[in-house]
Amino acid sequence: MGYFYWADGLNAARKITIHRAWNAACVLASYYLTRLTGRAVQWGLPISISIEPTTACNLRCPECPSGLRAFSRPTGRVRADFFRRVVDELSRYTYSLYFYFQGEPYLHPEFFEMVRYAHERGLYTVTSTNGHFLDPERARRTVEAGLDRLIVSVDGLTQETYERYRAGGQLERVVQGIREVAHWKRRLRSRRPHIVVQFLVFRHNEDQIADVRRLARQWGANEVRLKSAQVYDYQQGHPLIPQQERYARYVRQPDGTWAPRHALLNRCWRLWRACVITWDGIVVPCCFDKDAQYRLGDLKATAFRNIWHGPAYRQFRQRLLRGRKAIDICSNCSEGCRVWV
Repeated sequence: MGYFYWADGLNAARKITIHRAWNAACVLASYYLTRLTGRAVQWGLPISISIEPTTACNLRCPECPSGLRAFSRPTGRVRADFFRRVVDELSRYTYSLYFYFQGEPYLHPEFFEMVRYAHERGLYTVTSTNGHFLDPERARRTVEAGLDRLIVSVDGLTQETYERYRAGGQLERVVQGIREVAHWKRRLRSRRPHIVVQFLVFRHNEDQIADVRRLARQWGANEVRLKSAQVYDYQQGHPLIPQQERYARYVRQPDGTWAPRHALLNRCWRLWRACVITWDGIVVPCCFDKDAQYRLGDLKATAFRNIWHGPAYRQFRQRLLRGRKAIDICSNCSEGCRVWV
């Protein structure tokens, strides 16, 4: 069941401008025209963008390239002047900015300055964190910077369960971090950020689902979100896949193998409304291209508008329309697999 959170909804509504509303209408119209004609049409600029602050991470999560240190692409962190240039180019038309892709955003030394810069340009700002760096000082700066939404991953309610996936993590430290942000919201009389506790559902923690909302409220969170977990080698089954089918991204087939729960349709709204920019300026289709295999342009050499409407993007969209199953990053996509509570 979904819920509407009034404070967050009103805050989000204030970010809408005439230019952003018109741009969103153009993007939506082009998407439905594409579905009608079967020809890739793209009007406007992305409604939302994700910029990767850094690929560095303090944890060793077993299904994450950052945690496994398994990238073939370069690792590093975004330069603040490059970040500002991208924001300046897009902020008139783009509505929201996500400060994550791979890595832990709070490890970037200029994270708060970048959040403040985007906030001052009226963007709805979001980040997702493992929560280990929300000490009192950083919690205060998170609120003061104007971050609109803070997603904190809490994938277990005991240390034993939590560290089964968040290898190297400390649950108590994460919970205290959530409490610190909630404390500074009250002290500074701020409705931001909207705090979301995100719970990846695995086989070893699915019995804790009933308790997560109650505890998250006690910590000071505004919302709890259950999310199906991505597993790379799922075909023969995997010990992380939940037993309760409604929380699993994969289902057992008659022949005993496993497959994604939802069929892949030859369309993708995400590819029309959003994009991801790596720390070093490479534009990729979405967050499932974790190793930047599909490089659609380089912002160090080309303006974003020219990449978004350029031949590489157009060809990729058309390829998706011909057959999404032929694109490997689409095979494990989470579209339609989230569960909201």
